Amino acid sequence: MKLTVVGGGSTYTPELVDGFARLRDTLPIEELVLVDPAADRLELVGGLARRIFARQGHPGRIVTTGDLDRGVEGADAVLLQLRVGGQAARERDETWPLECGCVGQETTGAGGLAKALRTVPVVLDIAERVRRTNPDAWIIDFTNPVGIVTRALLGAGHKAVGLCNVAIGLQRKFAAHLGVAPAEVHLDHVGLNHLTWETGVRLGGPAGEDVLPKLLADHGELIAADLRLPRPVLDRLGVVPSYYLRYYYAHDEVVRELGTKPSRAAEVAAMERELLEMYAEPALDEKPALLARRGGAFYSEAAVDLAASLLGDGGSPYQVVNTRNGGTLPFLPADAVIEVQAAVGPDGAVPLPVPTVDPLYAGLMANVTAYEDLALDAALRGGRDRVFRALLSHPLIGQYAYAEALTDRLLAHNREHLAWA
Repeated sequence: MKLTVVGGGSTYTPELVDGFARLRDTLPIEELVLVDPAADRLELVGGLARRIFARQGHPGRIVTTGDLDRGVEGADAVLLQLRVGGQAARERDETWPLECGCVGQETTGAGGLAKALRTVPVVLDIAERVRRTNPDAWIIDFTNPVGIVTRALLGAGHKAVGLCNVAIGLQRKFAAHLGVAPAEVHLDHVGLNHLTWETGVRLGGPAGEDVLPKLLADHGELIAADLRLPRPVLDRLGVVPSYYLRYYYAHDEVVRELGTKPSRAAEVAAMERELLEMYAEPALDEKPALLARRGGAFYSEAAVDLAASLLGDGGSPYQVVNTRNGGTLPFLPADAVIEVQAAVGPDGAVPLPVPTVDPLYAGLMANVTAYEDLALDAALRGGRDRVFRALLSHPLIGQYAYAEALTDRLLAHNREHLAWA
Protein backbone atom coordinates (compact mmCIF):
# COMPACT_ATOMS: atom_id res chain seq x y z
CA MET A 1 0.00 0.00 0.00
CA LYS A 2 1.27 3.45 -0.95
CA LEU A 3 -0.01 6.56 0.79
CA THR A 4 1.01 10.10 -0.17
CA VAL A 5 0.81 13.19 2.04
CA VAL A 6 0.73 16.47 0.10
CA GLY A 7 2.02 19.11 2.47
CA GLY A 8 4.29 16.51 4.03
CA GLY A 9 6.70 19.18 5.24
CA SER A 10 4.12 20.41 7.76
CA THR A 11 5.08 20.32 11.43
CA TYR A 12 1.83 18.30 11.83
CA THR A 13 3.35 15.39 9.91
CA PRO A 14 5.17 13.64 12.79
CA GLU A 15 1.78 13.33 14.54
CA LEU A 16 0.47 11.58 11.43
CA VAL A 17 3.58 9.40 11.09
CA ASP A 18 3.38 8.38 14.75
CA GLY A 19 -0.18 7.18 14.12
CA PHE A 20 0.87 5.25 11.02
CA ALA A 21 3.60 3.57 13.04
CA ARG A 22 1.45 2.70 16.06
CA LEU A 23 -1.55 1.56 14.04
CA ARG A 24 0.29 -0.34 11.32
CA ASP A 25 -1.89 -3.42 11.78
CA THR A 26 -4.95 -1.33 10.90
CA LEU A 27 -3.27 0.42 7.96
CA PRO A 28 -0.27 -1.57 6.66
CA ILE A 29 1.61 1.05 4.67
CA GLU A 30 4.51 -0.19 2.57
CA GLU A 31 5.47 3.21 1.19
CA LEU A 32 4.75 6.64 2.66
CA VAL A 33 5.55 9.59 0.41
CA LEU A 34 5.84 13.10 1.82
CA VAL A 35 5.45 15.78 -0.87
CA ASP A 36 6.35 19.41 -0.25
CA PRO A 37 8.04 22.17 -2.28
CA ALA A 38 9.94 23.43 0.79
CA ALA A 39 12.98 21.14 0.48
CA ASP A 40 14.83 22.12 3.67
CA ARG A 41 11.75 21.79 5.84
CA LEU A 42 10.74 18.54 4.13
CA GLU A 43 14.09 16.91 4.87
CA LEU A 44 13.86 17.79 8.57
CA VAL A 45 10.36 16.34 8.82
CA GLY A 46 11.26 13.34 6.65
CA GLY A 47 14.30 12.54 8.76
CA LEU A 48 12.25 12.51 11.95
CA ALA A 49 9.55 10.44 10.21
CA ARG A 50 12.10 7.76 9.31
CA ARG A 51 13.42 7.70 12.87
CA ILE A 52 9.86 7.34 14.25
CA PHE A 53 9.25 4.36 11.94
CA ALA A 54 12.58 2.81 12.94
CA ARG A 55 11.97 3.29 16.67
CA GLN A 56 8.58 1.59 16.45
CA GLY A 57 9.78 -1.17 14.16
CA HIS A 58 7.67 -0.19 11.17
CA PRO A 59 9.03 -1.87 8.02
CA GLY A 60 7.62 0.72 5.61
CA ARG A 61 9.68 2.97 3.39
CA ILE A 62 9.45 6.77 3.67
CA VAL A 63 10.18 8.86 0.57
CA THR A 64 10.43 12.66 0.41
CA THR A 65 10.03 14.62 -2.80
CA GLY A 66 9.15 18.04 -4.15
CA ASP A 67 7.79 16.45 -7.34
CA LEU A 68 4.01 16.17 -6.95
CA ASP A 69 3.47 13.94 -9.99
CA ARG A 70 6.13 11.51 -8.85
CA GLY A 71 4.77 11.56 -5.32
CA VAL A 72 1.17 10.72 -6.20
CA GLU A 73 1.89 8.20 -8.95
CA GLY A 74 0.51 4.82 -7.96
CA ALA A 75 -0.78 6.03 -4.60
CA ASP A 76 -3.76 4.22 -3.12
CA ALA A 77 -4.73 7.32 -1.13
CA VAL A 78 -3.57 10.94 -1.15
CA LEU A 79 -3.96 13.00 2.00
CA LEU A 80 -4.06 16.78 1.57
CA GLN A 81 -2.82 18.97 4.43
CA LEU A 82 -1.52 22.09 2.70
CA ARG A 83 -1.62 25.76 3.60
CA VAL A 84 -1.41 28.10 0.60
CA GLY A 85 0.54 31.18 1.65
CA GLY A 86 1.84 29.57 4.85
CA GLN A 87 1.55 31.04 8.32
CA ALA A 88 2.09 34.55 6.90
CA ALA A 89 -1.24 34.32 5.04
CA ARG A 90 -2.89 32.92 8.15
CA GLU A 91 -1.57 35.85 10.19
CA ARG A 92 -3.24 38.25 7.76
CA ASP A 93 -6.50 36.26 7.75
CA GLU A 94 -6.64 36.59 11.53
CA THR A 95 -5.92 40.33 11.68
CA TRP A 96 -7.49 42.38 8.87
CA PRO A 97 -11.10 41.29 9.64
CA LEU A 98 -10.66 42.72 13.14
CA GLU A 99 -10.14 46.14 11.55
CA CYS A 100 -13.80 45.97 10.52
CA GLY A 101 -15.06 44.67 13.86
CA CYS A 102 -15.43 41.08 12.62
CA VAL A 103 -13.91 37.83 13.82
CA GLY A 104 -10.45 37.15 12.45
CA GLN A 105 -10.19 33.39 12.07
CA GLU A 106 -8.62 31.18 9.43
CA THR A 107 -11.59 28.89 8.68
CA THR A 108 -14.72 30.97 9.17
CA GLY A 109 -15.86 34.49 8.42
CA ALA A 110 -13.81 36.71 6.13
CA GLY A 111 -10.53 34.98 6.93
CA GLY A 112 -12.05 31.63 6.08
CA LEU A 113 -13.23 32.97 2.73
CA ALA A 114 -9.74 34.25 1.95
CA LYS A 115 -8.31 30.83 2.69
CA ALA A 116 -10.93 29.16 0.48
CA LEU A 117 -10.14 31.50 -2.43
CA ARG A 118 -6.42 30.72 -2.17
CA THR A 119 -6.87 27.01 -1.60
CA VAL A 120 -9.61 25.66 -3.88
CA PRO A 121 -7.80 26.23 -7.21
CA VAL A 122 -4.59 24.67 -5.87
CA VAL A 123 -6.38 21.62 -4.48
CA LEU A 124 -8.32 21.07 -7.70
CA ASP A 125 -5.06 21.19 -9.68
CA ILE A 126 -3.52 18.60 -7.36
CA ALA A 127 -6.60 16.40 -7.63
CA GLU A 128 -6.53 16.50 -11.43
CA ARG A 129 -2.90 15.40 -11.38
CA VAL A 130 -3.80 12.55 -9.03
CA ARG A 131 -6.61 11.52 -11.38
CA ARG A 132 -4.25 11.50 -14.37
CA THR A 133 -1.74 9.22 -12.65
CA ASN A 134 -4.14 7.04 -10.63
CA PRO A 135 -7.87 7.60 -11.11
CA ASP A 136 -8.71 4.99 -8.46
CA ALA A 137 -6.90 6.80 -5.64
CA TRP A 138 -8.93 8.20 -2.75
CA ILE A 139 -8.35 11.82 -1.77
CA ILE A 140 -8.64 12.54 1.95
CA ASP A 141 -8.88 16.26 2.60
CA PHE A 142 -7.68 17.69 5.89
CA THR A 143 -7.07 21.11 4.30
CA ASN A 144 -9.26 23.91 5.64
CA PRO A 145 -11.89 25.06 5.05
CA VAL A 146 -12.63 21.34 4.78
CA GLY A 147 -16.31 21.67 3.87
CA ILE A 148 -15.76 24.03 0.95
CA VAL A 149 -12.65 22.20 -0.30
CA THR A 150 -14.39 18.81 -0.15
CA ARG A 151 -17.38 20.23 -1.98
CA ALA A 152 -15.07 21.53 -4.71
CA LEU A 153 -13.46 18.09 -5.04
CA LEU A 154 -16.77 16.22 -5.17
CA GLY A 155 -18.21 18.75 -7.61
CA ALA A 156 -15.29 18.05 -9.95
CA GLY A 157 -15.97 14.32 -9.78
CA HIS A 158 -13.09 13.25 -7.55
CA LYS A 159 -13.14 10.35 -5.09
CA ALA A 160 -12.87 12.48 -1.98
CA VAL A 161 -13.82 12.51 1.68
CA GLY A 162 -13.20 15.39 4.08
CA LEU A 163 -11.75 14.88 7.55
CA CYS A 164 -11.74 17.04 10.69
CA ASN A 165 -10.45 16.22 14.17
CA VAL A 166 -13.18 18.03 16.16
CA ALA A 167 -15.41 14.96 16.52
CA ILE A 168 -12.65 12.54 17.49
CA GLY A 169 -11.39 15.06 20.04
CA LEU A 170 -14.82 15.27 21.66
CA GLN A 171 -15.21 11.50 21.53
CA ARG A 172 -11.94 11.09 23.46
CA LYS A 173 -12.90 13.71 26.05
CA PHE A 174 -16.38 12.27 26.59
CA ALA A 175 -14.92 8.77 26.95
CA ALA A 176 -12.59 10.04 29.66
CA HIS A 177 -15.50 11.69 31.51
CA LEU A 178 -17.54 8.48 31.26
CA GLY A 179 -14.68 6.15 32.14
CA VAL A 180 -15.07 4.03 29.00
CA ALA A 181 -12.92 3.21 25.97
CA PRO A 182 -13.22 5.75 23.13
CA ALA A 183 -14.47 3.04 20.77
CA GLU A 184 -17.53 2.65 23.03
CA VAL A 185 -18.61 6.27 22.41
CA HIS A 186 -20.74 6.99 19.33
CA LEU A 187 -21.57 10.64 18.68
CA ASP A 188 -24.81 11.88 17.15
CA HIS A 189 -22.77 14.51 15.35
CA VAL A 190 -24.55 16.83 12.92
CA GLY A 191 -23.76 19.99 11.00
CA LEU A 192 -21.22 21.42 8.60
CA ASN A 193 -17.47 21.47 9.02
CA HIS A 194 -16.64 23.74 12.00
CA LEU A 195 -20.37 24.23 12.59
CA THR A 196 -21.47 21.09 14.43
CA TRP A 197 -23.46 19.94 17.43
CA GLU A 198 -23.39 16.70 19.44
CA THR A 199 -27.10 15.97 19.85
CA GLY A 200 -26.52 12.58 21.45
CA VAL A 201 -23.71 10.56 23.01
CA ARG A 202 -24.40 6.83 22.73
CA LEU A 203 -22.64 3.90 24.30
CA GLY A 204 -21.87 0.97 22.04
CA GLY A 205 -23.01 2.27 18.67
CA PRO A 206 -25.75 4.16 16.80
CA ALA A 207 -28.54 2.32 18.64
CA GLY A 208 -26.92 2.54 22.07
CA GLU A 209 -28.16 4.35 25.16
CA ASP A 210 -27.97 8.15 24.91
CA VAL A 211 -25.97 9.35 27.93
CA LEU A 212 -25.69 13.00 26.86
CA PRO A 213 -28.10 14.26 29.57
CA LYS A 214 -26.06 12.47 32.25
CA LEU A 215 -22.81 13.71 30.71
CA LEU A 216 -24.03 17.32 30.88
CA ALA A 217 -25.40 16.89 34.40
CA ASP A 218 -22.21 15.35 35.77
CA HIS A 219 -19.53 17.09 33.72
CA GLY A 220 -21.21 20.20 32.30
CA GLU A 221 -18.83 22.63 34.01
CA LEU A 222 -15.75 20.97 32.50
CA ILE A 223 -17.33 20.72 29.06
CA ALA A 224 -18.45 24.36 29.15
CA ALA A 225 -15.01 25.52 30.28
CA ASP A 226 -13.39 23.56 27.46
CA LEU A 227 -15.72 25.23 24.93
CA ARG A 228 -15.34 28.62 26.66
CA LEU A 229 -19.11 28.98 26.86
CA PRO A 230 -21.21 29.57 30.00
CA ARG A 231 -22.60 26.42 31.59
CA PRO A 232 -26.21 27.76 31.42
CA VAL A 233 -25.89 27.96 27.62
CA LEU A 234 -25.21 24.23 27.42
CA ASP A 235 -28.04 23.49 29.84
CA ARG A 236 -30.51 25.50 27.76
CA LEU A 237 -29.33 23.99 24.46
CA GLY A 238 -29.20 20.44 25.80
CA VAL A 239 -26.47 19.65 23.24
CA VAL A 240 -22.72 20.16 22.97
CA PRO A 241 -21.72 22.60 20.22
CA SER A 242 -18.22 22.52 18.77
CA TYR A 243 -15.90 25.20 20.07
CA TYR A 244 -16.23 26.99 16.71
CA LEU A 245 -19.80 27.91 17.66
CA ARG A 246 -18.36 30.42 20.12
CA TYR A 247 -17.60 32.64 17.11
CA TYR A 248 -21.36 32.77 16.49
CA TYR A 249 -22.77 32.60 20.03
CA ALA A 250 -20.29 35.13 21.49
CA HIS A 251 -19.08 37.04 18.41
CA ASP A 252 -18.57 40.48 19.95
CA GLU A 253 -16.88 39.04 23.04
CA VAL A 254 -14.48 37.06 20.82
CA VAL A 255 -13.66 40.12 18.71
CA ARG A 256 -12.77 42.08 21.85
CA GLU A 257 -10.55 39.24 23.06
CA LEU A 258 -8.76 38.84 19.73
CA GLY A 259 -7.95 42.53 19.68
CA THR A 260 -6.02 42.31 22.96
CA LYS A 261 -3.61 39.44 22.34
CA PRO A 262 -1.22 38.05 19.72
CA SER A 263 -2.85 36.12 16.90
CA ARG A 264 -2.99 32.35 16.97
CA ALA A 265 -0.94 32.42 13.76
CA ALA A 266 1.90 34.22 15.57
CA GLU A 267 1.79 31.64 18.37
CA VAL A 268 1.84 28.76 15.90
CA ALA A 269 4.67 30.29 13.87
CA ALA A 270 6.80 30.52 17.03
CA MET A 271 5.97 26.89 17.88
CA GLU A 272 6.85 25.78 14.36
CA ARG A 273 10.28 27.38 14.57
CA GLU A 274 10.93 25.56 17.84
CA LEU A 275 9.56 22.28 16.48
CA LEU A 276 11.77 22.42 13.39
CA GLU A 277 14.82 22.94 15.61
CA MET A 278 13.79 19.82 17.52
CA TYR A 279 13.22 17.86 14.32
CA ALA A 280 16.79 18.65 13.25
CA GLU A 281 18.18 16.76 16.28
CA PRO A 282 19.39 13.33 15.04
CA ALA A 283 18.63 11.77 18.44
CA LEU A 284 14.92 12.68 18.34
CA ASP A 285 12.93 9.61 17.29
CA GLU A 286 9.44 10.35 18.64
CA LYS A 287 6.97 13.20 18.33
CA PRO A 288 7.84 15.91 20.88
CA ALA A 289 5.39 16.95 23.58
CA LEU A 290 5.27 20.48 22.13
CA LEU A 291 3.48 19.10 19.08
CA ALA A 292 0.34 18.59 21.18
CA ARG A 293 0.06 22.39 21.53
CA ARG A 294 0.38 22.87 17.77
CA GLY A 295 -3.15 21.54 17.18
CA GLY A 296 -4.59 18.58 15.33
CA ALA A 297 -5.08 16.32 18.35
CA PHE A 298 -5.98 12.73 17.37
CA TYR A 299 -5.62 13.66 13.69
CA SER A 300 -3.49 10.58 13.09
CA GLU A 301 -6.04 8.17 14.59
CA ALA A 302 -8.84 9.68 12.51
CA ALA A 303 -6.76 9.61 9.33
CA VAL A 304 -5.69 5.98 9.82
CA ASP A 305 -9.27 4.91 10.55
CA LEU A 306 -10.63 6.66 7.46
CA ALA A 307 -7.89 5.48 5.10
CA ALA A 308 -8.19 1.89 6.36
CA SER A 309 -11.95 1.87 5.73
CA LEU A 310 -11.71 3.44 2.28
CA LEU A 311 -8.98 1.03 1.22
CA GLY A 312 -10.85 -1.99 2.55
CA ASP A 313 -8.29 -3.03 5.16
CA GLY A 314 -10.22 -2.39 8.35
CA GLY A 315 -11.21 0.75 10.20
CA SER A 316 -14.27 1.53 12.26
CA PRO A 317 -17.65 0.85 10.64
CA TYR A 318 -18.92 4.36 11.47
CA GLN A 319 -16.89 7.57 11.34
CA VAL A 320 -17.56 11.30 11.35
CA VAL A 321 -16.59 12.65 7.93
CA ASN A 322 -17.41 15.41 5.48
CA THR A 323 -19.38 14.03 2.56
CA ARG A 324 -22.24 14.81 0.19
CA ASN A 325 -25.59 15.47 1.84
CA GLY A 326 -27.88 13.71 -0.63
CA GLY A 327 -31.16 13.64 1.27
CA THR A 328 -29.70 13.26 4.76
CA LEU A 329 -30.58 16.78 5.84
CA PRO A 330 -33.66 17.66 3.75
CA PHE A 331 -33.40 21.38 4.47
CA LEU A 332 -30.03 21.55 2.64
CA PRO A 333 -29.26 21.04 -1.06
CA ALA A 334 -28.35 17.52 -2.14
CA ASP A 335 -24.86 18.62 -3.22
CA ALA A 336 -24.06 20.36 0.08
CA VAL A 337 -21.22 18.82 2.09
CA ILE A 338 -22.22 17.93 5.63
CA GLU A 339 -20.25 16.61 8.62
CA VAL A 340 -22.04 13.60 10.12
CA GLN A 341 -21.60 10.00 11.15
CA ALA A 342 -21.28 7.81 8.07
CA ALA A 343 -20.78 4.17 7.16
CA VAL A 344 -17.39 4.19 5.43
CA GLY A 345 -16.07 1.53 3.09
CA PRO A 346 -14.30 1.05 -0.26
CA ASP A 347 -17.26 2.66 -2.06
CA GLY A 348 -17.02 5.82 0.04
CA ALA A 349 -19.00 7.38 2.87
CA VAL A 350 -22.77 6.96 3.25
CA PRO A 351 -24.32 9.24 5.91
CA LEU A 352 -26.34 7.56 8.62
CA PRO A 353 -29.95 8.74 9.04
CA VAL A 354 -30.23 11.91 11.12
CA PRO A 355 -33.31 12.65 13.28
CA THR A 356 -35.17 15.91 12.72
CA VAL A 357 -32.80 18.80 13.42
CA ASP A 358 -33.91 21.59 15.76
CA PRO A 359 -34.59 24.81 13.77
CA LEU A 360 -32.12 26.58 16.06
CA TYR A 361 -29.32 24.62 14.38
CA ALA A 362 -30.95 23.95 11.02
CA GLY A 363 -31.37 27.67 10.32
CA LEU A 364 -27.71 28.44 10.95
CA MET A 365 -26.64 25.42 8.87
CA ALA A 366 -28.79 26.61 5.97
CA ASN A 367 -27.36 30.12 6.20
CA VAL A 368 -23.74 28.93 6.24
CA THR A 369 -24.45 26.46 3.42
CA ALA A 370 -25.70 29.37 1.29
CA TYR A 371 -22.48 31.24 2.13
CA GLU A 372 -20.43 28.17 1.12
CA ASP A 373 -22.28 28.07 -2.22
CA LEU A 374 -21.25 31.66 -2.89
CA ALA A 375 -17.74 31.14 -1.53
CA LEU A 376 -17.13 28.21 -3.85
CA ASP A 377 -18.50 30.20 -6.79
CA ALA A 378 -16.04 32.99 -5.98
CA ALA A 379 -13.16 30.52 -5.63
CA LEU A 380 -13.94 28.88 -8.98
CA ARG A 381 -14.80 31.96 -11.04
CA GLY A 382 -13.27 34.92 -9.22
CA GLY A 383 -14.51 38.49 -9.31
CA ARG A 384 -14.93 41.22 -6.73
CA ASP A 385 -18.72 41.05 -6.83
CA ARG A 386 -18.68 37.32 -6.04
CA VAL A 387 -16.38 37.94 -3.08
CA PHE A 388 -18.69 40.71 -1.84
CA ARG A 389 -21.79 38.49 -2.17
CA ALA A 390 -20.15 35.68 -0.22
CA LEU A 391 -19.10 38.05 2.58
CA LEU A 392 -22.51 39.72 2.75
CA SER A 393 -24.20 36.33 3.08
CA HIS A 394 -22.06 35.15 5.99
CA PRO A 395 -23.90 35.31 9.35
CA LEU A 396 -20.76 36.69 11.04
CA ILE A 397 -20.77 39.68 8.65
CA GLY A 398 -24.17 40.37 7.07
CA GLN A 399 -23.91 44.17 6.69
CA TYR A 400 -23.08 45.79 3.37
CA ALA A 401 -20.62 48.32 4.84
CA TYR A 402 -18.66 45.53 6.51
CA ALA A 403 -18.79 43.40 3.35
CA GLU A 404 -17.46 46.28 1.22
CA ALA A 405 -14.58 47.03 3.59
CA LEU A 406 -13.72 43.36 4.02
CA THR A 407 -13.76 42.79 0.25
CA ASP A 408 -11.22 45.58 -0.21
CA ARG A 409 -8.96 44.17 2.48
CA LEU A 410 -9.27 40.56 1.32
CA LEU A 411 -8.23 41.46 -2.21
CA ALA A 412 -5.40 43.72 -1.06
CA HIS A 413 -3.89 41.00 1.11
CA ASN A 414 -4.33 38.11 -1.36
CA ARG A 415 -3.60 39.40 -4.86
CA GLU A 416 -0.46 37.27 -5.19
CA HIS A 417 -2.56 34.13 -4.69
CA LEU A 418 -5.57 35.06 -6.87
CA ALA A 419 -4.92 34.75 -10.60
CA TRP A 420 -7.98 36.85 -11.42
CA ALA A 421 -7.38 39.73 -8.96
